[in-house]
Amino acid sequence: MGQGVTLAMKKEGILHELKRNRTLFLMILPAVLIVLVFSYIPLNGLVLAFKDFRYAKGIWGSPWNGFENFRFLFASGKGWQLTRNTILYNVVNLLISQGLALVVAIVLSEMRGRRFKKTSQSIIFLPYFISWIIVGAFVQNIFNYETGTLNNLLTSLGMEPINMYAIPAAWIIVIIFFNSWKWVGYNSVIYIAAVAGLDRECFEAADIDGANIWQKIRYITIPGIKPTLIIIFLLNLGKVLRGDFQMFYQIIGMNGQLYDITDVIDTYVFRSLLSGTDMGMTAAATLYQSVMCFVIINIANAVVKKIDPDYALF
Repeated sequence: MGQGVTLAMKKEGILHELKRNRTLFLMILPAVLIVLVFSYIPLNGLVLAFKDFRYAKGIWGSPWNGFENFRFLFASGKGWQLTRNTILYNVVNLLISQGLALVVAIVLSEMRGRRFKKTSQSIIFLPYFISWIIVGAFVQNIFNYETGTLNNLLTSLGMEPINMYAIPAAWIIVIIFFNSWKWVGYNSVIYIAAVAGLDRECFEAADIDGANIWQKIRYITIPGIKPTLIIIFLLNLGKVLRGDFQMFYQIIGMNGQLYDITDVIDTYVFRSLLSGTDMGMTAAATLYQSVMCFVIINIANAVVKKIDPDYALF
């Protein structure tokens, strides 16, 4: 009897809350539906990672094959190659783009000319609004062997043209460069806000003590935004096995010469879905990617929590 009354009271409380804040719940409803449709309902398809998928039998009618899809993915060497490329690109891009964003934020914060500061920030932020499709067109126009800007410049100087698409290692630098170019301005906004939130009295006291700009950056600015640095690092570390699909696909495209150096899990899964040859191994690669991201972020958070609990995400 008592339990029934408690449940009724809880139900009444929920209905009262829905009625009282119905406008807010209606505003959040589209976002909830999008997450539900695109993030939760597709989870049913992960069962394909453990099945020998047959189109005639469908997802649930196909026979189970245990971990055979995972075994084949790594036995072929493709799994290790994809893991290596994805982790290395994400780690390097994280360090370089975030490092440059921090430098840009500190430089802009130290500028005194308000108009020049705003203009510089807008110019640096502009690449964020340029689609990767447009960036891919830039890359094609620059490095095309026959009509590219680079080879036109080289031939005009009497030099031999270069086939960049026959030099896979060079595309590591190309990808890192364009990733930093596009994201530095956007990433710097967070650091600019963090620097702006620091206590100005500390800087005034440092000026009185005769500290130069480098000493203020080292002993006040960097320690002051340390929590922001750690949180951003942890959030990005959770995506270390998720490559930027649009960047890799638009810059590299379907160029098989560059796959060994530039192929990441996301582009591999996309091409596998286009060919439709092995849905089970594709699902296995996706599930492996998600599980490893979950494990990495939890390990990193546990390490940070062990060192300083105040900086941990949870």
